[in-house]
Amino acid sequence: MTNILNTSKLKQTADTVLLNAVQVGHIPGVVASVSSGNDTLYEAAFGERALGQGVAMTPDTVFWLASMTKPIVGAAAMQLVEQGKLTLDEPAAKILPELAEVKLLTGWDAAGKPLLRSPTTQITLRQLLTHTAGFTSDIWNADSARYLKTMNLPRAGSGKKIALSVPLTFEPGTRWEYGINIDWAGQLVAAASGMRLGEYLQKNITGPLGMSSTGFRISANMRARLATVHQRDPVTGALNTTPFEVPQETEFDPGGGGMYSTAGDYLRFSRMILNQGRGNGQQLLKPETLALMSKNAMGPLRVNFLRTQNPAASLDTEFFPGIEKTWGLTFMINEQQAPTGRSAGSLAWAGLPNAFFWIDPTKDLAGVILMQVLPFVDPRALGLFTDYETAVYAAYT
Repeated sequence: MTNILNTSKLKQTADTVLLNAVQVGHIPGVVASVSSGNDTLYEAAFGERALGQGVAMTPDTVFWLASMTKPIVGAAAMQLVEQGKLTLDEPAAKILPELAEVKLLTGWDAAGKPLLRSPTTQITLRQLLTHTAGFTSDIWNADSARYLKTMNLPRAGSGKKIALSVPLTFEPGTRWEYGINIDWAGQLVAAASGMRLGEYLQKNITGPLGMSSTGFRISANMRARLATVHQRDPVTGALNTTPFEVPQETEFDPGGGGMYSTAGDYLRFSRMILNQGRGNGQQLLKPETLALMSKNAMGPLRVNFLRTQNPAASLDTEFFPGIEKTWGLTFMINEQQAPTGRSAGSLAWAGLPNAFFWIDPTKDLAGVILMQVLPFVDPRALGLFTDYETAVYAAYT
């Protein structure tokens, strides 16, 4: 690494960016942090946990991670690959027979009923971890949204197993489209380990890393520090608190987006990635496994634009338009330097309530910014994330 992060400059510029967003009312509150592989370099909290209720955000505030859950589940799956209990490229139905029964949606008949057939190839763990298996999301895929409505099915985040009984919308391995793949990967972890997903993660990932405020279940201690989800009114732009919470009594742990955590805990996980699988004094993954997770794992396929089917949940989504993006084993990878300064080859993803992280191995840097605002990529929240990340890289001298 040739550049050095000026932490005093970072504090000055990042504090200004974050505080201004709260003061002008763009967001109710935010927690943001930056770490190298060894140390937390910046940590700040501004605003309120719930708008108008007077409880200040603090660095240890608990947030719904949503899809920032996915990389943790991916790391668990790769532990089991190391142990030979899972494989990347054999049919995943060998471990989870239900996957052999999954159908492909080919269209709709005259009565509006789904037309289904068996896919020509079987789903693999690699395809699940890279969102190339054919499972999509009702938030961004019209056929998935129509299928759930037609069949009166709950969403995967409900934690009801029937929610996973949905068809593919394309043949496995033929394209990238974001979806419920990691919920299925989580079920593979559970089946291969003989444990419920949350139990496996606590024993093998979050527990060893000291992530004591991370889990699918909100403990009493976590609830005392919990931030509230807010919804942006599409007409007035006003923010209102919502009663949303991931169901706490579920038939399965939704690995696609069910965990709660803090910025500090997520940095512990991110440092493990930066340190080639080593965190909190323990080697959780082999360096060669981390190298595999951190490079393009879907060949010539590319991450593409996602058009919303549910504007209350998410707006149209694409990070860094015009920059080639691939997918590693549960991370998005920007193959060119991003406008913010993020290095080519960095790892990243996000959570629905505008929670974001990135891991930049080139600069030995991990950043986290957590909000609880819907819809996803709300322009004010996304703008804050972009300005914050830009401020981080501008602090390099």
